[in-house]
Parts: sequence; C-alpha cells; structure tokens
Amino acid sequence: MTLRAAGRQSLVDTVVTELRAQLTAGEWPVGERIPTEHDLAEQLQVGRNTVREAVRVLVHSGMLRSRQGEGTFVVSHTDPGEVVRGVRRADVRDVLELRIALEAEGARLAALRHLPGDLDRMRAALDAQAAFQDEEGLPAHGRVELYAEHDIEFHIAVVDAAHNSALSATYGWFSTSVREALVASLLDARMPRIHADDHYTLVDTIASGDPEAAERAARELLAKPKQAVDALLTNES
Repeated sequence: MTLRAAGRQSLVDTVVTELRAQLTAGEWPVGERIPTEHDLAEQLQVGRNTVREAVRVLVHSGMLRSRQGEGTFVVSHTDPGEVVRGVRRADVRDVLELRIALEAEGARLAALRHLPGDLDRMRAALDAQAAFQDEEGLPAHGRVELYAEHDIEFHIAVVDAAHNSALSATYGWFSTSVREALVASLLDARMPRIHADDHYTLVDTIASGDPEAAERAARELLAKPKQAVDALLTNES
C-alpha cells in the first residue's frame, strides 16, 4: 500500500487526516498491525516524530491501539469521535456544567485518596502538554488537537486519583465530549485561555490533602470559560 505524501502545512494534522482516511477506507483490516513509523515516514515523506504524533492522536481517538514491544494495531475503521459528534450535540455550556460537577467532586476525593503515582501522572500530562504551547502558553499553530489530548489526559488523571471506579468510568465515557468542546473553545478567539499555572495549582491543592481547597481549585479552573460561554449565549439570544 502506498500512502499519498503529506503537504507541508500543519504536518501532524495532515498526517492524521491521511491515516484516518486510509483506516476508514479499510486499507488495513481490524486487528492488523499498521506499518512501522519508519515505513510510514518514508511513504508520507515526513519525519518519524510527525508520524509518531499523528498515530498517537488516532490511538486516543480509538481507531488504533499500541502494544508495547509489538507495534500499533487497527481497532476500528470508524472514528468514534465522528460517531459521537453525530449523536450527541450537547453544547459547550452543557459540557462545562457537567465537567464542573464531575471534576470538582473528583478533585475533592483525589485530595483525600491520591497516591504518589497519581500526582506524577498529572504532572507528566502537563509537562507533555507544554511541548505544544507557544511562547504565550497558548496552543501552538497546528497543535491544538495534541494540546487538547494532553489536557484531557490531565483531567482524567485528576478524576482517576479519586479512586472511584464509577466516577472514572463516567468521566472516561464523557471525555470525548470534553475533548470536542475543548478543541472548539481553543479555536474560538472569544474564549479565555486557561493558564498552565492554574493546572499546577490544582495539582498542588490535591497534593496538600485539603479536599475543600481542591474542589475550589477545580471549580475556579473552569469558571472563566463558563462565564464566557454564558455571556456569548446571552448575546446571541
């Protein structure tokens, strides 16, 4: 199989689109291992790091799955995110309101129940996200989706630190909607940006073991976006 060469603008996004199209077309059967990073890089005429980032996006979307030491395998020919977008049309405000409820309780419980590894996981997600920020701490051009992926990883880590399986399962199912709303917000110049320091503040309050402070930090993290959405909807009505 020969893949079309990717263009030079926004290379990761271009490769994601190309690979998603090949998967949707059934170029690789479900369960089959896709070509190696080296082979895909040669076929697409891009660097291996670009291929690695693009594959990672498709792993998170649920189309691919990586197995340590074995490679990356096809899970689905359909992008679950596209299916969800066609079924669930909850607007950004609905998503934010539910996020606040779930994440505030998750942070409160995480302050009481977290383990050292939970904090490491949160900080690792934020450190990884920083690689896709520009000098102003905003998502770099062409890196919005990857920036969003690490943001979602961070919030999932916070909820998982509550060690409540029902809460984690609910948030895991809901995270697709969170990601869609987040990407939409990041691409909307009218929406305020959440500074990285606010995320680290949440980690610190969880680490402190103070459940009220952790819950408050989680709510404050999403307060500005919520207020902005409320204002936009009021102006549109």
